[in-house]
Amino acid sequence: MLKNDTSLPRFKLSPLGMIPIDWQLLKIQKLIDEGYLIDHLDGNHGALYPGAEEFSENGIPYISANNFSNGVVDFYNCKRLPEKRAQKFKKGIAIDNDVLFAHNATVGPVALLKTDLEYVILGTTATYFRCNKDKLINTYLLYALQSSLFVKQYSKIMFQSTRNQVPITTQRKLSLTIPKLPEQKAIAHILGLMDTAINKNNSLIAKKELQKKWLMQNLLTGKKRLNKFEKEKWEDTSLGDLFERVTRKNTEQNTNVVTISAQRGFVKQTDFFNKSIASEIVENYFLVEKGEFCYNKSYSNGYPWGATKRLKDFEKAVVTTLYICFGLKNTQKNSGDFFEHFFEANLLDKGLTKIAHEGGRAHGLLNVTPSDFFSLKITIPTLPEQTAIAQVLQAADKEIQLLKTKTEKLRGQKKGLMQVLLTGRKRLTV
Repeated sequence: MLKNDTSLPRFKLSPLGMIPIDWQLLKIQKLIDEGYLIDHLDGNHGALYPGAEEFSENGIPYISANNFSNGVVDFYNCKRLPEKRAQKFKKGIAIDNDVLFAHNATVGPVALLKTDLEYVILGTTATYFRCNKDKLINTYLLYALQSSLFVKQYSKIMFQSTRNQVPITTQRKLSLTIPKLPEQKAIAHILGLMDTAINKNNSLIAKKELQKKWLMQNLLTGKKRLNKFEKEKWEDTSLGDLFERVTRKNTEQNTNVVTISAQRGFVKQTDFFNKSIASEIVENYFLVEKGEFCYNKSYSNGYPWGATKRLKDFEKAVVTTLYICFGLKNTQKNSGDFFEHFFEANLLDKGLTKIAHEGGRAHGLLNVTPSDFFSLKITIPTLPEQTAIAQVLQAADKEIQLLKTKTEKLRGQKKGLMQVLLTGRKRLTV
């Protein structure tokens, strides 16, 4: 349990500020010299660095900085080397229970390596710490490397060459706060409970997202029908019958210039690119209104035939004329909420494959003309069934969003605990 501030032991001044008098502040090099760390190496393999052609689908995992975050290694998406090739590596080999730190390009993510394999290979962007369990708990180190005290140190000296990096020689000059072993265990246990809660909630989010995907694939195509609608017939139609193209010019000089992100929907350019890339003269851009749709012909991960999004977060927005913009002709006969989910399910992809002309993938854009786009054939239910389907999917979205909000709240609670526990401002009864 947490002790009150009045029960804190006396503090002492350290180069990083006030810390409990019974804690040590040790540089990583000192941790190595005094046996807290058995090993501290990175994946700098020199002449042994593997070429791209040497990686395979199976073999020994080759872990880079972008393969771990939030304390966990993503083995599914990492590269692999054939075992015979992997055996040539003598350094930069991590084993079960090592703590990993991303030090190059992506700086800061950490993970506790959990594997049944004899070893994994680290790429040049990662470092491992191997703890002497009699002096330093690896899970405590995992959290200490994420603490504000440690992050502030490397943030000040992290330099930009072609990319941010904190080389291993620099890491060894940085300091960590080290309580006695029982308190290390207690701190790691409390923060571990928070991580367990976060991971459990995230697993539930993943499950709910899969359920929603199943609902979309089945309800939006008529493979599964909701009660009361089993006998209702669906109508064969085209986008042109349902929607009219929006080519409204921005004569009012609206400056809310947005871009369409396949993952995030309509996003202000200043947020998406950290700057505005639109022309200073925006009157020739299209002005779309809340509830209308835009098709972005750019292909991206998960959206090989582009993405169609509905404007929801702004009353009006200004978009490039490269987008195909459109709105429902009659909102009394068709539901914009239904079509928002319909397009999100990528149900236009089959038709888009037929109208995107060969050789059209120039400059990241598919060659889809407005006339071909609006000629796409689709099959849809009546308005009552559209509304019912949309309500089911909106309920699923709301449930997922509530769970995501809970995760953010848990992360905030964990961050607050880290602030007080890893600085000794609050102490645990050991």
